[in-house]
Amino acid sequence: MTDFSKADFTSEEIVSYLKQTTQLKGIYQKLLSQKVIQHGARIRDITVTPSDVEAEAERLRREYHLEKATDTFVWLADHLMGVDDWEAGIYSNLLEKKLKESLFASDVEKYFSQKRLQFDQVLLYQLQVKESHIATEIRYQILEKEITFYAAAHVYDINLDRQLRCGYEGKLYRWQLEPHVAAAIFGSPPDSVIGPIETDSGYSLFMVKAFIAAQLTQEIRQEIIQELFDEWLAQEINHLVYSDLDSNLLDPAFT
Repeated sequence: MTDFSKADFTSEEIVSYLKQTTQLKGIYQKLLSQKVIQHGARIRDITVTPSDVEAEAERLRREYHLEKATDTFVWLADHLMGVDDWEAGIYSNLLEKKLKESLFASDVEKYFSQKRLQFDQVLLYQLQVKESHIATEIRYQILEKEITFYAAAHVYDINLDRQLRCGYEGKLYRWQLEPHVAAAIFGSPPDSVIGPIETDSGYSLFMVKAFIAAQLTQEIRQEIIQELFDEWLAQEINHLVYSDLDSNLLDPAFT
């Protein structure tokens, strides 16, 4: 393991590198996000206690298999952190989590009800080729039982990873599919061959193994809260940026 802690870099060198590699804007965006979250939590009297931080630290130690104190210190050193840095990061993450829940937990069921169809899922197989006529020929061979969909995908799919999975695309939400693809897929019965449909990088055949009706699971609940929170955060950041800009423009020193 390389000990990076002994490398001597000035803050100017770090900032210069971030600029050169176009990463500084992303860091700046995260700092703005943290500022908005801290302000949002403060005006809503949301707090994180030392016991909250300790409980989360213990959970993380179990998750990272840091069974002994020495394991934790080695892990922290490898990530160029001290205990205070780690606890500060845990504090920030918990504060964000509590703020999300405070802002949007009560909106989840309404959001889910309004967009229920988008959370329908499908167990999907896909076979993609470059030419429409090739896709049509493969479809014909599958329908005539000259080859199975899985074997055809293993032989012809232009995506190597999916080829190795015999076309298995995974369990997908309706919203993850292009609208015209979703319409065709969710309008067809399981095990039928769908397509060819023109997609982003070729012509695709699809086969559905099963449809899964939308249910408000804990996973979907968290996805909805995160989406609503991201929208709120973007609006708050824009407000903060443009408010600061307006105040600067009004300041004679700015000119």
